[in-house]
Amino acid sequence: MPNGAQALIKTLVDAGIEVCFSNPGTSEMHFVAALDGEPKLRAILALFEGVATGAADGYARMADKPAATLLHLGCGLGNGLANLHNARKGNSPVVNIVGDHATYHVKYDAQLQSDIETVARNVSPNFVRTSESTESLCRDAADAVTAARGLPGQVATLVLPADVSWGDGGQPCAAPPQPQAPTADNKVIDSVADAIRNGRKTAMLLGGRALREPGLLAAARIAAHTGVTVFAETFPARIQRGAGLPPVERIAYLAELVSLQLSEFDNLILVDAKAPVSFFAYPGKQSYLVPDSCTAHTLSTPEQDATANLNKLAEVLGASQAQPMLQPAGRPGRPKGKLTAEKVCRAVGELMPENSIIVDESITSGLLLNAMTAGAPRHDMITLTGGAIGQGLPSAIGAAVACPDRPVLALIGDGTAMYTNQALWTMARENLDVTTIIFNNASYSILNVELERVGAKEAGEKAKSQLDISGPVTNYALLAQSMGVHGTRVKTSEALLKAMEYALNNPGPHLIEAVIPESLNGMKRKVLPRLLKILPNLPRVLSKALKKKIAP
Repeated sequence: MPNGAQALIKTLVDAGIEVCFSNPGTSEMHFVAALDGEPKLRAILALFEGVATGAADGYARMADKPAATLLHLGCGLGNGLANLHNARKGNSPVVNIVGDHATYHVKYDAQLQSDIETVARNVSPNFVRTSESTESLCRDAADAVTAARGLPGQVATLVLPADVSWGDGGQPCAAPPQPQAPTADNKVIDSVADAIRNGRKTAMLLGGRALREPGLLAAARIAAHTGVTVFAETFPARIQRGAGLPPVERIAYLAELVSLQLSEFDNLILVDAKAPVSFFAYPGKQSYLVPDSCTAHTLSTPEQDATANLNKLAEVLGASQAQPMLQPAGRPGRPKGKLTAEKVCRAVGELMPENSIIVDESITSGLLLNAMTAGAPRHDMITLTGGAIGQGLPSAIGAAVACPDRPVLALIGDGTAMYTNQALWTMARENLDVTTIIFNNASYSILNVELERVGAKEAGEKAKSQLDISGPVTNYALLAQSMGVHGTRVKTSEALLKAMEYALNNPGPHLIEAVIPESLNGMKRKVLPRLLKILPNLPRVLSKALKKKIAP
């Protein structure tokens, strides 16, 4: 008869779990030992828990099913919390297995004892369970898988005491089949259709699974038939884009630009998306960014089938046979001369292969990435949905594991790269086809922008030093080489193009460190808040032109 760990792994595999991203410790050793008995579960070691959890997030976004993580006690869970936060915000299905002390050992409050369930509820608000016995373990695991994979997807955390893991009498348990996602009531569809027909100016905001090809096409048909404007949420968990797919403008990051984007609309239809709010609170500025004159309508909640709801709406509106506007193919051209962030984005748009996956954590350096890749071959893009930096490199691991036949390009800011640089080691160990480009401007540029915007008093030397990473300047190419990844440092467009062509034609992990100046340097940072402040008072044609310049 199997022990608890063996039965647990059999339960996970039978429920469709194929990968476990792990960073185990003493309490998880029986789970680790049981891995040898199950060839269907791939185990991938991460040197830091935030890499394991971020990889599980990236895997889920591309595989549309959960991976497992294996973490060591509450401290290990805490180390992985930021990327589990991103997974929660992205509605990514993750089965989070956290080892714990043996049930009888808890009362002694050993050095690593902590309240794991309290920590876990930050990222698993709907499913946290501690297995109390070997006999109940597999039912608990099946329940965790069921919770994780149901729409809209969530992090389900199962706490695994060591004695429950090593105890005899484990019984594998089948997870029930995933139910079909519901659709909106016909009254909801009719109400939204009436809002579109009433002649008032209407926008549609797509999020979640509505940003896959079927949802995009359905929304584009509605737009072509009715004149509705279609937007995408600011940081999609996953968006399909490129030549032959409907182009969609994303809601801007800067609250002032969001207000400009939405100011002309009377109706905003939400499709698997939340109404836009400001990322942070700012003195004297709105937090809720839908104008008072605009009415928000929910067509599809995250728990529903967004594509089916869009198709139902298209049918009611008579738009099912409309011809959607599609993005024409087009490359931006090869950059020349000294590198800038814009030229890096141009090179990506020029060289990225068909069916690529872009993991975008380029922060301010990627301001032109969307524009430069709009007409590139079809691709998927993963973005920083939860805002907790350090997601990009781990997510690239998960995407590459989920889609081993697709090239992955990870575009990473230098500040965020240091949060989870251990991911490079895992890329090398697993020989993953990931090309990482580090935008090295030796600055926390986004924080310097926020310092100007938030209304803080003029920063002195001590304050500025907290936002400065220019001394010492990290050499990411050497860092990559030390972890087994082919790394090179470039300062010109020509060198970048050569490095990218080599990386894209030679499978396996590569890192290209692009040494660039800041996109938003000192003068631009000072001008930006003033420009944003006067935008509402400018003629609309001028304000839209400025918006396109700031955030195309």
